[in-house]
Amino acid sequence: MIQLLFLVLLGEGAIALLLLVKIGPLRELVIKGLEQLKLGRGPATMKTIAATMSVILLSSFMSIIKIQNKGAKLGTMSPMDQVLWRTHLLEASLISFTLFLGFVIDRMHQYLSKLIRIRDSVGSSKEELEKLKKEKTELSEKETKTSKEMKRLREQVSTLNENLKKLKLECEEKDKKIETADAHVASLQKQSADLLLEYDRLLEDNQNLQTQAQGYKKAEEIFIRMLGFLTIF
Repeated sequence: MIQLLFLVLLGEGAIALLLLVKIGPLRELVIKGLEQLKLGRGPATMKTIAATMSVILLSSFMSIIKIQNKGAKLGTMSPMDQVLWRTHLLEASLISFTLFLGFVIDRMHQYLSKLIRIRDSVGSSKEELEKLKKEKTELSEKETKTSKEMKRLREQVSTLNENLKKLKLECEEKDKKIETADAHVASLQKQSADLLLEYDRLLEDNQNLQTQAQGYKKAEEIFIRMLGFLTIF
C-alpha cells in the first residue's frame, strides 16, 4: 500500500511539475490528458477513488489514535505498536499529500484551461482589433474621399447655380426683347392694316377716277362728233 502511494505521489508530483513548468509540448499533452480523464465516467471514478482514500485516511487516523491511547494506558508502546503507529502515520501522511496534490492538480488544470481560453480569446480579440483598425482606416480613407467628392460636388453645384442665375437673367432679357419685338410687330401689323385700308381706299379712288375719266372721254368723243356734225351742216 505504501509503495503504491509513493508511486501515486511521484506521478502526481511529475504531473504538477509539468503543469508548473512548460517543457516543450508536455504541458499541452498533460492538459489534454486531464481533460480526457474528466470526460465520461472519469469524474465519478476519481471521486470514488478520493472517497476510498479518505476512508483509508480516516481509518489510519483512528488506528493511530487507538495505538496512542493504548500506549497512554500502558505508559509505553511496544515495539510492534511503534512500528504500526509509524506505518499508519506514514500511510496517513502519504494519503494526505496524495489528496492534496490531486486537489492542487485539479485546480491548476482548471486555471490553466481558463488561461488558455483567455489567451485564445485575447488572440481572437487582437485579430478583431486589427480587423477593426483596418476597417477604421478604410472608413477614414472612404470618408476623406467622400468629403473631397462632396466638396467637388458643392463647387459644381455653386457653379451651376451661378450659371442658372446667368441663364435666368439672359432669359429675362430675352423675354423683354421678345415683348418689345411683339409690341413692335403689333405696331407694324396695325400700320400694315392701316396701309392696306389706305391702299384699298386709293384703289377705290383710282377706280372712281378711271370711271370718271372714261366718262369724260366718252363725253369728249360725243362732243367732238357733235362739233363735226355741226361743221358739216
